[in-house]
Amino acid sequence: MPKDHLHDRKLEILRAQGTLNPRPQDVSHPLFQDNEFFDARDLVQVKYEMLRQARVEKVPVSRSARAFGFSRPTLYQAQLAFEREGLPGLVPHKRGPQRAYKLTPAVMQFIAEARAADPSLRPAELSQRVKERFDLVVHPRSIERRLVQEKKRR
Repeated sequence: MPKDHLHDRKLEILRAQGTLNPRPQDVSHPLFQDNEFFDARDLVQVKYEMLRQARVEKVPVSRSARAFGFSRPTLYQAQLAFEREGLPGLVPHKRGPQRAYKLTPAVMQFIAEARAADPSLRPAELSQRVKERFDLVVHPRSIERRLVQEKKRR
């Protein structure tokens, strides 16, 4: 298989996994300049090598962080994550809410009952009813997405 094809495939995989380094050009450490094994685009590999250099080679934190394109606080965060979780701790976590936390089972039950009583209700109207009943602001699009998810499950 051509080397360029493998290079492109790895780029696709790193992007899909969320481990593509957004600033590979900031990695100035010699390992990542002269060696095919080390890939500055691989965020997990870069962070691991940064931690290894600081801990094993006893390179000062600020110098190690700078050589790998990071700040000192980022190195400390990576160090803590690595101590807690090992290598998987270096994989970036998705930010923000992981689920529709406002649309609790009670709220969804209320929405289902409202729709059963009046199937013509639109998400905007359901959002308004949820506000009135639960004093909870839920965007109509959130309701719409959740209803589509539940329809797919059936």
